[in-house]
Amino acid sequence: MATIRKRVNKKGITWQIDYYDPQGKRVMKVFKLKKEAEAYLNQVGVSKKDGTYEEIFGQKEEKLITFNQLAEEYIKNYGTQKSFRTFKRHAVRYLLEAFGDKRLIKLSYLDLETYRNTRKATPLANGKPRTDATVNREMAALKHMLNKAVEWGMLEVSPFRKGSRLTFRENNQRHRYLTVEEIEKLLNSCSPHLLPILEIALHTGMRKGEILGLKWDQVRDGFIYLKETKSGKSRQIPLDDRAAQVLRDLQVKNKWKSPYVFVGPDGQRLQDVKKAFAGACRRAGIEDFRFHDLRHTFASHLVMKGANLKAVQRLLGHSDSKMTDRYSHLSPDHLKESVNLLGNLPTGKDLVNILPLSSLKTGAGTGIRTPDLLITNQLLYH
Repeated sequence: MATIRKRVNKKGITWQIDYYDPQGKRVMKVFKLKKEAEAYLNQVGVSKKDGTYEEIFGQKEEKLITFNQLAEEYIKNYGTQKSFRTFKRHAVRYLLEAFGDKRLIKLSYLDLETYRNTRKATPLANGKPRTDATVNREMAALKHMLNKAVEWGMLEVSPFRKGSRLTFRENNQRHRYLTVEEIEKLLNSCSPHLLPILEIALHTGMRKGEILGLKWDQVRDGFIYLKETKSGKSRQIPLDDRAAQVLRDLQVKNKWKSPYVFVGPDGQRLQDVKKAFAGACRRAGIEDFRFHDLRHTFASHLVMKGANLKAVQRLLGHSDSKMTDRYSHLSPDHLKESVNLLGNLPTGKDLVNILPLSSLKTGAGTGIRTPDLLITNQLLYH
């Protein structure tokens, strides 16, 4: 809050103004005349409101830097990132269209919020709504750029720090996986070049990029050895009999054409199978299913067959067990089969016959387990 105070000392009367600049720094100035102090303070208020504060009161040379200049430095330093080659380069392009010539010092929290809401309201090229996750990834790229601008001395404070968080809350709990019947239908609907790709996905849980980028020197001794993964950590995936057979068949067919496992008729590495996959799903009558859901199918069927969650976590390459937890759901039929395992438990009448009445009492120091605890132990260890 800007104020004017009258000061009286041996030298006479002066007027002191007290205010905060746009970066939050406190400023105090003294004037001989009240009207001079009022005029200056009024100029401060107007310039802050109009965004011309630095032009009037002076600014450092670095404050003149535009978003274009920041983007140039950012691309120079982060253009080789894996995420930049896939998604971030598109995000930077959209951000340049929105903020290109704007000076960083004039980029406000309102600008960021408006950009976020405008992007969310803008449909994709195919007419589908833009998801919260897509917008959040763009905002994350923008936030990283502005944080680097602060670190590089281009900006005092990121406008992200001047308000609440600007990302949407996402619901990532997608539980779509194929039943055994659906798997059979999908595989029977695949084109010849797509079939081995889907089988490897179903039997290894690998991501699409990991599969299409797989080379023959990564397949040896009954394992697939992955170095470049999403988490940045290497992992080894054991091959079951079917996956090993698929790779042996491909080895006979493709090994001398290319160092890559999955190639087209011309021997060139397959870059994507989006159209072929969509066609196979359509022919199989499978809806709302993405390629990544094959990974979900792999994990779900492992869990339903009794695989340890820690083992599934390692196979999927998750560094956080929370990520694996969403793959641990079971189908209703499987849950029903699990509950039916309790059919051989004693009934209430049997418990009374098995245990003396005194054992139904509980209390500190009795050393006697209640029927509830007894049943719990049966579930845990049998």
